[in-house]
Amino acid sequence: MSIRILGTGSYLPPKVVTNDDVGRRLDTTDEWIYSHTGIHSRHVAGENESTSTMAAEAGRAAMAAAGVSPEEIGLIVLATSTPDYNPFPSTACVVQGMLGCTNAGAFDLQAACAGFVYALEQARGFVNFYPDKKALVIGAETLTRVLDWNDRSSCILFGDGAGAVVLGCDDPAGQASAKTTAHTILGADGKGSHFISRSGGCREPLKFDPETGIPLPNDNPEPPMMTLMGHDVFAFAVRTLSKVARDLCEKLGTSPEELDRVFAHQANGRIIEAVARRMKLPIEKFWLNLETTANTSAASIPISLDQAVKAGELKDGMKIVMVGFGAGLTYAGTYCTWPEL
Repeated sequence: MSIRILGTGSYLPPKVVTNDDVGRRLDTTDEWIYSHTGIHSRHVAGENESTSTMAAEAGRAAMAAAGVSPEEIGLIVLATSTPDYNPFPSTACVVQGMLGCTNAGAFDLQAACAGFVYALEQARGFVNFYPDKKALVIGAETLTRVLDWNDRSSCILFGDGAGAVVLGCDDPAGQASAKTTAHTILGADGKGSHFISRSGGCREPLKFDPETGIPLPNDNPEPPMMTLMGHDVFAFAVRTLSKVARDLCEKLGTSPEELDRVFAHQANGRIIEAVARRMKLPIEKFWLNLETTANTSAASIPISLDQAVKAGELKDGMKIVMVGFGAGLTYAGTYCTWPEL
């Protein structure tokens, strides 16, 4: 018996912002952006959309594809760096209510762009212990709301969207087997935590009234914005993505050349090209949707999986690697024979 992905789903907002649109406001062009990033356009959440609404759409689609009812879901894990609320209630709980998954526990997981693989591993452990239950794993982001749209070096890179998968056992009456063709690596390098960061949070101390000793109000809070050190992130990404993929293959006694597909986090086209060269793999083995989605962080890999399934390019029995990196710095990868985990 095995744990497997029973269905996939995704959602991209209908509003699209092209590089030409960005160029009308900032000093840049479609040619410059595409040559440096591989991106032509990105989806942007509309006025009535948020991380929770997009996550619910993707989750609903994944459950429909899996033929699973909301009541059958025992756990929802939502990977996101852009929750509806900061920091509570969790967006996963909001989504649980939207979907009517009344029997499910729910929590958010924050591992940035590597978050989906982290969340997938959490859900895999849950299903292993409770083989009669299903788990819904979602990656969803509204990154366009935490960007400085006057900074052309960062605002051009990101987009919004959500992707989801449903996990379950092929024989719920049995017991999940410890024997598997899958393997996962989860890792982090906190020394690079300043490479990608977002302001805000609870790190800064309060200011106190010297007379009363009670905290003073923050009369002019700055909106939390993302900053990144592009060159450092690029070097880390290329080195780490290729190493994780190679280590996964080595652990299972195979080689990168035997992989059918690589689903790498869609951060930058130049990063993926460099990883392909480093791994000595043809770029055609890498699923690419960056041109029209940009970097959707934790939603990147599940959106890619769903698109590949719908395009008929991800089929049962294919050997694949899902691999990502993100702020933290975090990194993660999973090798599996689709759709078994």
